[in-house]
Amino acid sequence: MPLDSELVGTASDLVSAEVDAGWTMAYAAGLGDALPCYLDTTRARGIIAHPMFSVAIESPAMMQIIQVLREAGFPRHEMLRRVHATDEVIVHRLIRPPERLFTRATLAGIERSKAGAYHLTRFDTTDEKGAPVCTTWYGNLYRGVEVAGPDRPPADAPALLAPSVGAAAAQASFAIPISPVAAHIYGACARLGNPVNIHTDMATAKNAGLPGTILHGTATLAMAVSRVIAAAAGGDPTRVARIHARFGAMVLMPSEIELRISARERAAAGDAVFFEVLSADGGRAIRDGFVVLRA
Repeated sequence: MPLDSELVGTASDLVSAEVDAGWTMAYAAGLGDALPCYLDTTRARGIIAHPMFSVAIESPAMMQIIQVLREAGFPRHEMLRRVHATDEVIVHRLIRPPERLFTRATLAGIERSKAGAYHLTRFDTTDEKGAPVCTTWYGNLYRGVEVAGPDRPPADAPALLAPSVGAAAAQASFAIPISPVAAHIYGACARLGNPVNIHTDMATAKNAGLPGTILHGTATLAMAVSRVIAAAAGGDPTRVARIHARFGAMVLMPSEIELRISARERAAAGDAVFFEVLSADGGRAIRDGFVVLRA
């Protein structure tokens, strides 16, 4: 069944989340990131959340968007064709627990691609005063699925960045070990909910045509961002203003992946650090990756 572009503009309810220190600390621990700013609750200003923590509070709103598709008649077997294709996080400020946050998801775009229907969801998270905390653009690709109606791409998605021609091939490289239970730990620490999925349940992964369970794209990206912060931001996550990635090759468990930082260049909002992540067999698990750092 085609994905109907008339659904663009549909929004979830405003979903609240009580973010406590235990949750944000667990998220960082699930990534193996032990920066004191994530874990040391004796700090005078308290702890902060990892820049990718927003995915943990966006999950309930995402489920409402998925329910909208189901109610429109989009079948479950085509839901299983969904893969996380792109991720873009605008960090207005880092989360400082404890605090109550509010998230609304909006189906921002549906358009055709060579591989299937591309579906972009925008998440807007604010604090109790209504001030923006983070904005996420989450792209799903429904492999082999057609689109009903005209393409409706988002009008306000941020423009992509790219390194200049002739940028260095590689500035730094980091090996990232992936344990056999990395997805189970990440999903539980992030409190992502449903444990029966392609990341943690072998039967579900096999039914989706995968060789086995695979690591979440957001986990792969968060682990990469941790290394970028250490290598290029002096270990200071408060400098992260923007994160972008396009997902490709699967990350199997156990395995070892490689982060390659290719360039660092001046951008309008700060320094853009460009990177890619290679899977164990050399495939590009993340391409077109970049982190924008505030000055």
